[in-house]
Amino acid sequence: MSGEVIDLPVRVMRVVFAGTPEFARVALERLHASGHTIPLVLTQPDRPAGRGLKLHPSAVKQFALDHAIPVAQPRSLRLDGKYPQDAETARRAMAEADADVMVVAAYGLILPQWVLDDMVSPRMNGQLRVGCLNIHGSLLPRWRGAAPIHRAIEAGDTETGVTIMQMDAGLDTGDMLLVQSVAIGAQDTTGSLHDQLANRGADMVVQALDWAAAGHLQPQPQPAAGVTYAHKIDKHEAAIDWRQSAQVIARRVRAFNPFPGASTVLNGETIKVWSAHVASSDAACAAFTGNMPVDSGTIMAVAPEGIAVAAMDSIAILTELQRPGGKKLPVADFLRGFDVQPGMRLG
Repeated sequence: MSGEVIDLPVRVMRVVFAGTPEFARVALERLHASGHTIPLVLTQPDRPAGRGLKLHPSAVKQFALDHAIPVAQPRSLRLDGKYPQDAETARRAMAEADADVMVVAAYGLILPQWVLDDMVSPRMNGQLRVGCLNIHGSLLPRWRGAAPIHRAIEAGDTETGVTIMQMDAGLDTGDMLLVQSVAIGAQDTTGSLHDQLANRGADMVVQALDWAAAGHLQPQPQPAAGVTYAHKIDKHEAAIDWRQSAQVIARRVRAFNPFPGASTVLNGETIKVWSAHVASSDAACAAFTGNMPVDSGTIMAVAPEGIAVAAMDSIAILTELQRPGGKKLPVADFLRGFDVQPGMRLG
């Protein structure tokens, strides 16, 4: 369960892979390199991106195309939904793939019951299938749902991890197969933690397939206590509320880096805040405020090392900023092109 390494005879398995963003691409790359056969990849339809809003393939699709792996991009997998033809076409493709297992990582579509059922029915040769395995970026049952990495940082968790889970009809409620923890550092952002968990999850799912092939997987139910939900990140959450504590603000800046990017308004411009920390001590806060009450969002001091802003109970130091259409800049460079003075208000 903890993911200790055991030497096992490796059987090549046929794997249908379902995933969309970079987190999933890392797992697909690792599965491909491990020698398992991947007869089919499912990924989200191409999305418009960039200034020209041209359609761009997902990271998973691009990898599949580069390695001549067949790709299906259904808009839905529900046979009774809005796109039943897409679902039926995907079902035929999965049947033809005749896979031992389906590996899912940040796919973005809910798997309906027919997928779960088909992936536990026997293969054409009568061999039993493993089912659907999910790579989830948290220590379940904490942070079930769409944004486990963001929410762990936002909440101030000191550790997270990866769970390889046997999927069922619930939202991240299936039995756990492998679990490994990862510490959340004081400077970790969603971007840096994402990369750690993506690599950890990729290694773990290859191990899970090896264990499954040897009959060594031992599913364990998730604990009933400690369930939390990581709701999808909405762009409106980016706006910094200076009435919150500096500690909460600093965590949210890290959690929303790189998406959607924490922001505040100064002199009518929306400024992205990419890095911030809390003033190091009560004495430092007193030095900025003179022990006098100030309105939240007031700029208390401006220096090349950071812009000090009054929060609810302390001072937040902003150290990396970005103007609309500009680049991310350390404060010293940002201040060369933007007049920021003590007493100004952020909102």
